[in-house]
Amino acid sequence: MAIAEKIKDALASSSMIRKMFEEGLKLKKEHGADKVFDFSLGNPDVDPPKAFHDLFVKFAQEDEKGSHGYMPNAGFPHVREALSKKVCKEQNVNIDGSFIIMASGAAGGLNAVFKTICNPGDEVIVTRPFFMEYRPYTNNHGAKLIEVDSLDNFDLDINAIAKSLNEKTAAIIINSPNNPTGKIYSAQTLSSLADVFKEHGKKTGKLPYLVSDEPYREIAYTSEVPPILSCYSESIVISSYSKSLSLPGERIGFIAVSPDISDKENLINGIIYATRILGFVNAPALMQRLVGSLTDAKVDVSIYARRRDAFMKVLDEAGIEYAIPEGAFYLFCKVPQSKGNEQKTGGDLEFVEHLKKYLILGVPGTGFGKPGWLRFAYCTDEKIISNSGEAFKKAMESW
Repeated sequence: MAIAEKIKDALASSSMIRKMFEEGLKLKKEHGADKVFDFSLGNPDVDPPKAFHDLFVKFAQEDEKGSHGYMPNAGFPHVREALSKKVCKEQNVNIDGSFIIMASGAAGGLNAVFKTICNPGDEVIVTRPFFMEYRPYTNNHGAKLIEVDSLDNFDLDINAIAKSLNEKTAAIIINSPNNPTGKIYSAQTLSSLADVFKEHGKKTGKLPYLVSDEPYREIAYTSEVPPILSCYSESIVISSYSKSLSLPGERIGFIAVSPDISDKENLINGIIYATRILGFVNAPALMQRLVGSLTDAKVDVSIYARRRDAFMKVLDEAGIEYAIPEGAFYLFCKVPQSKGNEQKTGGDLEFVEHLKKYLILGVPGTGFGKPGWLRFAYCTDEKIISNSGEAFKKAMESW
């Protein structure tokens, strides 16, 4: 028996991030980990805060009866209540725990939300470049991802988004700080987006959802990330602790719903139901208890700021252009022209292969919907960043 055609097609175009990460493992085995400059995967190497370790040991030693059993599918009530207080501060809203659903990471949360709000044939708008997994997440639930270009500075192109709205539009998904650009969308930009949606609602009688993917919210350098839930009534925030507490492997996150959202009860119950039938059932019990007690904890953002500055210096000296990230831990770089000044079409796939000869690993912008660019993740040891300088220079000399 053959596998499903849908999966077969997906495997042929699966994540370039993972492909480069696996390539890195092979190169490290062949050349030694310290000789390979692997900037492929956004896998934080910064340790979780000490408070996490202390609490983890404490809970493990207590091992309270029933602490590893089932709880309501939406999560432990006391954890949801604790996170609602955190969300109130960040999003400038007044909600309680009933507006929070615990999720198996942001990926689990996004799939539960799309399962709930999308009918077959619906459309979800995203602006390029974007996190490549949004394609399968929407496709999982019969929706189509509509890709719209951003502005030259990677801000949202409000006019282009407005032109893409139609009766099939279920939602727009935004990601701020953005992966791969590090762009933070301003309060003014978000307000303009909300105005466009309201106008669309007047014309069609249907307000699209604003789905905000926010795992990098607490990794911001230049300014705080503006609130979403208080900006637009039909908004849903999905977040995780993969980046803010360096817990990507623990798969713990949450969904927060605007207090003004329409059909609130059905929406929240639908997300809870989707969490169950998608096979997550509930977010991990131990991790729920931990993050519920660590609402004010986060990794030291200054570490990533130092790495960003060090990496920008490396790229400046090599002559590679990039967008200055305002948050997250990625540098999105423009593919340089070749020595003969021939501008290759896209060129990112070729340039990434060229960099591999010098044991430098990045991810082609094609995977993010933006040919001609590539992404480097700087959530790695500072020695790897500083030691990559000569390799970048040599790669550029022969490009």
